[in-house]
Amino acid sequence: MKISVRVHPKASSVRVVVKSPGECDVWVTAPPTDNRANEAVREALAAFFSVAKSRVQLVRGAKGRVKLFEVG
Repeated sequence: MKISVRVHPKASSVRVVVKSPGECDVWVTAPPTDNRANEAVREALAAFFSVAKSRVQLVRGAKGRVKLFEVG
């Protein structure tokens, strides 16, 4: 399943909010440098969907706030 994610880095807590099927907002505490926010989003999505982190892949948007992840 592919999910469009809007990332909010440097938040005070980690949170996942589903806006509609296939679209969500993710708040992470990691800064948007050195790929840390992307990894934090992967971990948050894996925990939210109860899958292994290796089953969550970034498809598009590595440098932007809006990203496309595939959860398998």
